[in-house]
Amino acid sequence: MTSTQTPERVELGRFFEVSAREFEAGNTAPEMFSTGVDAAWHRLMGTPEYAPFCHQRAGQVFGHVTHYGSGTVSWIRTYEEMFGPLPVIWFTDADGTVDEKAVDRYRATGEVWAEWNCSPAPEDPEAAPKRRKTTTR
Repeated sequence: MTSTQTPERVELGRFFEVSAREFEAGNTAPEMFSTGVDAAWHRLMGTPEYAPFCHQRAGQVFGHVTHYGSGTVSWIRTYEEMFGPLPVIWFTDADGTVDEKAVDRYRATGEVWAEWNCSPAPEDPEAAPKRRKTTTR
C-alpha cells in the first residue's frame, strides 16, 4: 500500500463504485456515514488526483453534497455483494477511534444505523436520484 492508498482511500474508492451502481439502478444517493472515510474524501477533493480517482473507480466525477439524515444506511447490501462485509474502517472516526458498539450491531444484524451529513452527487444533476427520507429509531 502506498502512502496515498490508505485504508480510508481504498474504502472511498469502493464507496464510489457502490454509488455508481446505486445511481445506475435509480436508487437514492448513498449516505456517507463514516467520518473517517469522509475525511479521506475531503483530503482528496480539489487535488489533481480527484477526477482521475473518481473516473477509475466510478466512471464519473462525484460532487460532495450536504445531505443530513439518520437511520439505516441504504447501500450496505450492494457493498456486501461487491466486496463482502464492511471492514471496521467504516466505523472509525476521523481521529481513528472505532465505534465498537456500531461494529457489533452491524455484525449481529447486518444493518448499519447511523447519522450522516453528506452524499455523492453524479456529475450530471439530471441523473441524480432523489434523496431518501430519513428514518428514526
